[in-house]
Order: sequence, then structure tokens, then C-alpha cells
Amino acid sequence: MMSRVVLDIETSGVPFDTLDADAQTYLLKFANGDDEREEEKRKVNLYPYTARIICIGMLNIDSGQARVYVEGGEEDEPWDSEDATTRYIPAGEREMLERFWEDIAPYRQIVTFNGRGFDAPFLHVRSALLGVKASRNLMPPRYGSSSHFDLLDQLTFFHATRRFNLDFLCTAFGIDSPKRHGITGHDMNALAAEGRFREIAEYNARDLRATRDLYLRWMAAQPD
Repeated sequence: MMSRVVLDIETSGVPFDTLDADAQTYLLKFANGDDEREEEKRKVNLYPYTARIICIGMLNIDSGQARVYVEGGEEDEPWDSEDATTRYIPAGEREMLERFWEDIAPYRQIVTFNGRGFDAPFLHVRSALLGVKASRNLMPPRYGSSSHFDLLDQLTFFHATRRFNLDFLCTAFGIDSPKRHGITGHDMNALAAEGRFREIAEYNARDLRATRDLYLRWMAAQPD
């Protein structure tokens, strides 16, 4: 059986103005003032009902090999990273999900950063919406980490202490942060709209490796 894999996804929301009037009203009902309304409009990429998955990345912690599915058409060809450690595979969202569930099934442990709060539920809901059957439960009981190790939970001791984002923690641990390469998760909508999916895929791969490095640093300091 395969061992441990890092998981990370990227998403892109629909333009807010394309939602019907009832949906817009529902999403904005707790917003007070123009600033809060604009903030809520930007959050559509956080919800699986108003956004699609444009990238799914998986990195085998033990082998160092990664596979990144990224939005693309049938005419788009896969490509490899310069060091041949990452395979990038263009696919539509449904195909991404089908291949993801097949790929993820053998792993003993999934490692994420805020995967319980975002990636895992997003994957399950988008799969349900598109009629794709999940191969496993990515949301096991919260306080066990044997099958899903969420670094955000672990580094906050299950939210007993302040939450810090991946960029802040990478900097603190001396790890190269993916956010310092000119792209962050806030750029996904614009990049997707411009068709810059190669940049999205390569950003995702950097996220995978940063999460892997943080996980290894944390585990090396834990008692036996």
C-alpha cells in the first residue's frame, strides 16, 4: 500500500453578476456596507456551489514525485517539470475528479494545510454535483490524524492557538514559501480568466512542496 500524500486544490469562482438574483441576495444578506459586499463577492471561489476546481495536486511524500491535474482541453499535452519530479496533466473538472479519486485511494495518509476546512469538503461536494463517486472519506473524525493530517489543525493544536497562514509558517520555519513567487491563491480567478493554467499548475506544485517540507519539519520534532 502506498504511504503518505500531500493534497492541494485551486478553485475559481463564477463572476458574481452571473448568479441569479436570489443567489446574490442570499450571499450578501449578512454584508453591511459596500466594503463588506465587495468582500463577499470575492468569496465565491471559496464555495463549491459557486466555483469549480481548476487544479488538483498530489505529492507522494516518500518518493517526492508529484502529479498535478490542471484545467485544459483535449488538445493540451501533459508536461513535466524541469527536474522531472512533477507531471502536469490537463483535464476538465469531471475528469480531474475521476482520476483524483482513483489516484488517492491507495494512500494510507493524506496531508493538507487547512484541508479539513477547504480542500476535502470542496472535493466531496464538487464530486457530488458532477456525479463522480468518491473512493474514500477525506473527512474522518477530526481529532485523529492517521488518515488525514491537517497541518493547520496540528500547528494550532486544534485551534487552541492563533491561526497563521502557510506563507507565515513557511517563513518562520525557513521554508521557501510558494507565495513569494509572485502568485497567491487570491490570483486564481484572474489567472483562470486569462487562461494562464500553466502558472496555476506550477503554483500548486510549489504549494505541495512547501506543505511537504512543513510536515516533515513538524514530524521530526514530535515525540516517538
